[in-house]
Amino acid sequence: MRRLIVACMTVLGLCPIPGLTNTTALAAEKAEFRGAGVFSVPNWFKHSFMDMPDDVAEASRNGKRLLLYFGQDGCPYCAALFNTNFSQQHIVDYTRRHFDAIDLNIWGDREVTDFSGSRHTEKELAVKLQVWFTPTILLINEKGEIVLRINGYYPPHQFLSALKYVGEKQEGLLTFPEYYARLDPPPSKGVLHSEPFFSRPPYNLSKFAPGKPLAVFFEQKDCEGCDRMHSKILHDPETLKLIGNFNVIQLDRWDNTPLITPDGRQTTARLWANELKVAYVPNVVVFDAGKEVIRIEAFLKSFHFQSVLDYVASGAYKKQPSLQRFIRARADALREQGIVVDIWK
Repeated sequence: MRRLIVACMTVLGLCPIPGLTNTTALAAEKAEFRGAGVFSVPNWFKHSFMDMPDDVAEASRNGKRLLLYFGQDGCPYCAALFNTNFSQQHIVDYTRRHFDAIDLNIWGDREVTDFSGSRHTEKELAVKLQVWFTPTILLINEKGEIVLRINGYYPPHQFLSALKYVGEKQEGLLTFPEYYARLDPPPSKGVLHSEPFFSRPPYNLSKFAPGKPLAVFFEQKDCEGCDRMHSKILHDPETLKLIGNFNVIQLDRWDNTPLITPDGRQTTARLWANELKVAYVPNVVVFDAGKEVIRIEAFLKSFHFQSVLDYVASGAYKKQPSLQRFIRARADALREQGIVVDIWK
């Protein structure tokens, strides 16, 4: 098994894992894996024949839109979606009233006809639709178009706001960040958390240290998610080790701080956040060679936050298009070296 994993990692360009030593690699057995989620998809989800055009048409006839859920077994964030969000009756009632919900497995082999009429397995469709995180939820309109995508787990109040934006057909009136800002106005007091690895202004992002990717932390004052990220994730030694591979800046999502974007345009933090459609904070947008690679825009624990950083810093994203496959391989490599992996810590 060890030879198979090492071979896999070599082919994918995922070895070595930064900071790991050869001595622990001699461990006779894999270290423990912790934090897997336990959940079940509720029976009110639609029993679909996996023909998306038909599903959209049926939902439309009933005055609804389509909700596509992409998940995987053991996913703790999927467990939070079902055990926390969908344990609240008002969220269930709203979802059932406005959407037909369908579940797909990102590793699944069921055949799906997509909105263009092409056929794919579930796992092929997940790749085609660039499903990076689980859960990923796509909210679809009557034309089979994605109105909004939820990349990862959103806590209940944020999740319901996303459902209402699409369920009440607000997309023709305003962007989702504008809609959400009306529901939850930006704070007027408090301070941003500072970290020693944040670069200071002026921010000319086109002139940052070459050869290092860029991580832009969009935050705001009085932000519970920002508090948790700074107190837990950003003080974790493994996070600090990985973040040393990046140029890093912090921007107040609502401030008019001047900056020059990675592609050389003059703007402000607020306008750039609007352009990038940053609705929730914290939101970490990661660039490499001046182009966005991936973003962290949902609730994450330390292991997955670190895995995203590692995915970009190691250059693995250039060879392995699936973040989830990278995460699986990374977890296996860590456990092979005797390191306990807890994905919900």
